[in-house]
Amino acid sequence: MTARLVTATGQTSMAVTMPPTSSSTVLSPTRPANRPPASMQGSVANLFLGNLHIKPWYPSFYPEDLVGGRKAEKLYVCQWCFRYTPEIMKYSAHCVSSLRDHETDGGVKNVCQLKEDPAPGRVVYEKGDYIIHELDGEEHKLYAQNLSLLSKLFLDTKSVFFDVSTFLYYPLLLKTDNHPYGQVVGFFSKEKMSWDNNNVACILIFPPWQKRGLGQVLIAASYVLGRREGRFGGPEKPLSQLGRKGYIVYWCGEVYRYLMSCHLKKTVTIKEISEETYIMQEDVVAALREMDIVESRKTASGSVVVNKVRLRAWAEKVGVSAEPLVDENAFVEDEESEEDVESGSE
Repeated sequence: MTARLVTATGQTSMAVTMPPTSSSTVLSPTRPANRPPASMQGSVANLFLGNLHIKPWYPSFYPEDLVGGRKAEKLYVCQWCFRYTPEIMKYSAHCVSSLRDHETDGGVKNVCQLKEDPAPGRVVYEKGDYIIHELDGEEHKLYAQNLSLLSKLFLDTKSVFFDVSTFLYYPLLLKTDNHPYGQVVGFFSKEKMSWDNNNVACILIFPPWQKRGLGQVLIAASYVLGRREGRFGGPEKPLSQLGRKGYIVYWCGEVYRYLMSCHLKKTVTIKEISEETYIMQEDVVAALREMDIVESRKTASGSVVVNKVRLRAWAEKVGVSAEPLVDENAFVEDEESEEDVESGSE
């Protein structure tokens, strides 16, 4: 059924034809449980990421012979390169303050090469304290594998850990006074070639940095990058519980911002909203339902009414800003792609 949204006289209400609910439509997400069931308890009891102590949520897929057996009491993971060890002495040697401390005795190979350097890959976004890199899993295989193994401790549905060559990874780095190049606080990945045009295969903000809106930054970046590639799609489904919650927030915010910009239009369709926001039509509908801004009355054409006063009230209640989540001017073009375009135009 074609969905239509019509701006009513006075610009105070709208009308929209809603398609019937289907089993594939994402509705209100449920809150994730505080911990997985007993049968799903992870094989790593305690994770140490830099100076942070984190309790894993899900089973580990780290090689048992490298983490001290099926039930590892402690696992130390480098916050820069994500290499791991169950031995604190090896971990301490790896994370020394400077490579110069180990320039002799051949020990430099065991010291983190990324502690004083930027993360691998190229910068695709930089704004304020945020940096997003893009790296090829085939080119930076070990880094991508280690990042994937770490993320599995907090994702129930992740299934790719070692065969990373067909994926691109986008770590989000947060700059601080102590870390001018940025600390990786989360990432998303996507297939280089997706049959379903998915713009995200996996997405995660590590627990210590959750509930700061960083997931929304990554989601927004994935849509902007997808649009620039001409990749019209959304995240790979089914989504995890945390993923559903994050995406419904993003979809609602984008739909709100678009609807509030449509005050001069008499008619807007769900298809138009989808094309302007690059959000799939089914996800646009899910957002409208989640926002609960549809009135019970209908227009003569049978369309239901969306009141702009309620739309503004919803935005104020949930704290949605009219400003975009990312600055499109802060995305960095690939120099090689620009050179290819210039060469092709000669």
